[in-house]
Amino acid sequence: MKKIFILFAVVAVSFTACQKDTEVIKSQDATVKVDMSDWSAYTDEADLKGAHEHGRGCYSMHVLNEKLRNNPGLEATMYKIEKDTRISTSKKPAPVEDDGAYEGAITIPVIVNILEDYNGEVTTAQINSQIDVLTMDFTNLNPNTSGTPAEFAPVVADCGITFVLAGVNREISTLAEWGTSDAMKRSSSGGIDVTDPSTYLNLWVCDIGGGILGYAQFPGGDPATDGVVIGKDYFGVVGGVYGDGRTATHEVGHWLNLRHIWGDGRCNRDDYVADTPVSDQANYSCPTYPTEHCRTNDMTMNYMDYVYDDCMYMFTEGQNARMRALFVPGGVRESLVL
Repeated sequence: MKKIFILFAVVAVSFTACQKDTEVIKSQDATVKVDMSDWSAYTDEADLKGAHEHGRGCYSMHVLNEKLRNNPGLEATMYKIEKDTRISTSKKPAPVEDDGAYEGAITIPVIVNILEDYNGEVTTAQINSQIDVLTMDFTNLNPNTSGTPAEFAPVVADCGITFVLAGVNREISTLAEWGTSDAMKRSSSGGIDVTDPSTYLNLWVCDIGGGILGYAQFPGGDPATDGVVIGKDYFGVVGGVYGDGRTATHEVGHWLNLRHIWGDGRCNRDDYVADTPVSDQANYSCPTYPTEHCRTNDMTMNYMDYVYDDCMYMFTEGQNARMRALFVPGGVRESLVL
């Protein structure tokens, strides 16, 4: 892959909920316009209200809003990550031929941190099945992909990301609900401290409560809380409509900087991926095709929607490029592939 050396101009940026910013980034080969006018770190709470009560129960956007409120510098960090992502995923004009995305194989070692009522409550079989499902989904080996509608088939992606179990930490805890304040990530609160997040993906498995299946920390957050939290009843292949291990797939997608496919807003809000259709709401259960919102057919089978586990089975090439932008030199998750 050709190396593109980026010279960033010094710009004054006002960080608000809706950025109005277009920057011209010059390289030795080309000039790339980076439009940030549609980007916002925050999600309107009115658009989030009640969503997790009707289906999958991902709480990642709620948690992100809370972290942004409590950490004044997080929005600026996420803005830079988003700008770098758009530079990496923008097709450069000739003579630059590639899109700057990381092209190598990616293997992510996983530390599983388990908070359980008794030792072995979360079984080894559960753990192994979850690692297998993650690799299956991020390498396009989900057999249900064969049913992809013709209009979406050209953009189904093999993301080339595999996952390997690197370690398991267990702690006995009978706490009924850990909530979403990251207490499970702190030994001082009875949880388990993170294991080097520059080298490992940390998964915490516990009783979250509140009907929440899981939540993730987006790139750019506090390293001490970096990772994904999954409810014990939804971790690995355990049976039930949310029991095929896809909660982890969905949340790891957030950990790799993917937004919900409908953009968590109205028709004018996006997930910042060009090859996913515009929508204004999540889908639940197992929708029939076509399901239409915002004058386009929803990609209900995408891992970043809210449908049942057995009915989600694809990432797109655009989502793949967005995730891989994190691993380029200087990328926020570069250390995982060094």
